[in-house]
Amino acid sequence: MAKAKPARRTLDSYAVKHINKTIRPGDCVLMRPSDSSKPSYVARVEKIEADSRGTNVKIHVRWYYRPEESIGGRRQFHGSKELFLSDHFDIQSADTIEGKCTVHSFKSYTKLDAVGNDDFFCRFEYNSSTGAFNPDRVAVYCKCEMPYNPDDLMVQCEGCSDWFHPTCIDMTQEEAKKVDHFYCHDCSSEDQKKLHNSHVSTRNADAKNKYWLRTRIPERLELAFQICAFSIIPFFGIFRWIQNAVGGDTYSVGEDTKLCAGAMQTNTEAVTKSEFLKCKKGTSWENSVCVYLL
Repeated sequence: MAKAKPARRTLDSYAVKHINKTIRPGDCVLMRPSDSSKPSYVARVEKIEADSRGTNVKIHVRWYYRPEESIGGRRQFHGSKELFLSDHFDIQSADTIEGKCTVHSFKSYTKLDAVGNDDFFCRFEYNSSTGAFNPDRVAVYCKCEMPYNPDDLMVQCEGCSDWFHPTCIDMTQEEAKKVDHFYCHDCSSEDQKKLHNSHVSTRNADAKNKYWLRTRIPERLELAFQICAFSIIPFFGIFRWIQNAVGGDTYSVGEDTKLCAGAMQTNTEAVTKSEFLKCKKGTSWENSVCVYLL
């Protein structure tokens, strides 16, 4: 007569003594890999079982796959901490648990102030047999039309709200980190296309034909359009600039591109046309944005 299997019971939680942590169903854990040279496996605890004496604890897990473990392999848009929730279920000894971790939703992960060693994110479920993903479509960004990789620095266009990789818009990483306002190629006027922001304009500007202007009166705004081409402020849409100024705010326009950070308010009174024409390059006011004199 076959010997009956010893009864097993389901546990609500289990204290893993060797890591001094308590695990529960729904927790994510780091599991010891068979090859010590590889990173820890990541799994979600589905169920915890023990024998009648509370020993020989087994955990039912659902594995997370890293991109390089999938059929298609790691792609450019995959983050370094990205995981796929697979349909691969398994039973492991609790002794193989190396620690607890957190697998965030993609949205939650992108809002973290700091990413720890035990922080991961998941935006896809993965079928380990077919290599299919759910969802099978994801939003793409930039000119390269790639999904968002949270490891990569990107700048957002204030016009269309799309995100761009600095390298795709001829911008260095250092310049991108300093961007306060940015308008992409499609959202910029023809004269503004290559002047992405105040920092980029510094290297492109032709100083010999720049003048200064401060104005808040509508008539003088019209005058400004007659004599100035607003080609160094693609980061602040000119129509929006007009609306704010007509609303009573006073704005500065200037030649010192190093100080440019947008159309900023100032308490200085508006100048007349003659005063404007006397303000040759070299005149300095605070909080300025640049224009070209036609």
